[in-house]
Amino acid sequence: MRKIPPLAAVRVFEAAARHENFTAAARELGMTQAAVSHQIRLIEDNLGQQLFRRERQRVALTDAARSAAARIGKGLDMIEAAFVEMRADDDTTLTISTTPTFANAWLAWRIGRFQMRYPDIAVRLLMQEGLADLSGDGVDVAVRSGSGVWPGLAADRLMEQNFTPMCSPGFLAAQGGRIRPQDLLGLPLISPHDPSWACWLRQAGLAQAVEGPLQGVRMDSQANEGHAAMAGQGVAMLTPFFWHQDMSDRRLVQLFPQVSSLGIAYWFVYPEHRRRTPKIRRFREWLLAEIGVRPGAEPSITPPMEKDRGPA
Repeated sequence: MRKIPPLAAVRVFEAAARHENFTAAARELGMTQAAVSHQIRLIEDNLGQQLFRRERQRVALTDAARSAAARIGKGLDMIEAAFVEMRADDDTTLTISTTPTFANAWLAWRIGRFQMRYPDIAVRLLMQEGLADLSGDGVDVAVRSGSGVWPGLAADRLMEQNFTPMCSPGFLAAQGGRIRPQDLLGLPLISPHDPSWACWLRQAGLAQAVEGPLQGVRMDSQANEGHAAMAGQGVAMLTPFFWHQDMSDRRLVQLFPQVSSLGIAYWFVYPEHRRRTPKIRRFREWLLAEIGVRPGAEPSITPPMEKDRGPA
């Protein structure tokens, strides 16, 4: 453990030594002269030796204190430079944690617009399955799936995480151009273990179908499931919001009007105490506008729920 006097007292000593005047040091630091004298006495008591000779109308450094003051000044300069560098990095780099699905299907296609608007902010995009620690992982903001309640974090609701079966036009044509809900049970399904399948089938009147395990290939994210469906590998349960362009371009077909939900949503989250940080405020305003959400709409009211198709 380092054996040094309190840093606040060291800072006072450096200023007093530089001016060799307690009044000037107090003026620089925004303190009273009595407070400066008190901090100097703390260091002298800590060291067991005098730092200043009190002379009439002035103070003068002892020889040992003068030698130490020069090195302490350089040390404080280095500390200040380190924090300036940290502050500069923090002001110019925005680190975003999000799910692979949200990143690949939506954010990565649009983040360039944010950087064009704010060229002074560099964006670092992390695609993570687990919940990022916004207090210790170097992450500024995140897009998470759940109910919107995470202690210490502010949350803006972005969109409902709903879903419906989709496949490629080629796959649909191979089935005669028409698929009924009951037909799904005999077709290749993509990630049928996901709770969204059981939910949709139950709401479609096929509750008996979810009593046993559904067969199909398992994938680790909706992004991969959507691409597998576009490749004609089967039917995937997808969120229409993410695949709107692929449906418009006829790479994917929504098979039924029914769209179901497990009651969870995507949320933009950030530390409450950093709400006014310029880079976070700018990204929040841009994201909500880009996604078409009115700031402050639909506040969180339920306990946290961290199960989703890839939390961030």
